[in-house]
Amino acid sequence: MSCSTTFLSSTDAAERLGIAVLTLYEWLSQSDAGEFQIRGRQVSIDYYQGGRRGQGRIRLAEKEVERLQGLMRVSPGCKQYQRSPTRKPKMQHITASLGRPDT
Repeated sequence: MSCSTTFLSSTDAAERLGIAVLTLYEWLSQSDAGEFQIRGRQVSIDYYQGGRRGQGRIRLAEKEVERLQGLMRVSPGCKQYQRSPTRKPKMQHITASLGRPDT
């Protein structure tokens, strides 16, 4: 059994996520700043960047892309019961009781 990890280029990762490459770069930037969220949850993205000064090509592990896809997945929830609206009385602005006053 080998423990080799498959790495994807930013173009391939963006294609698998169904987003543009520039959107992926924006996500990585937000993740670095600690401001990235998917479906209201704080998420950090692990990625690799080569080069001497960290300005080289960006690579994402295939498992990381699969994890992001899982976080983006929408599963239908059960339908919440909604009460039917209650009828308001016709003369709701009248606060006194109607009829002849008792004397």
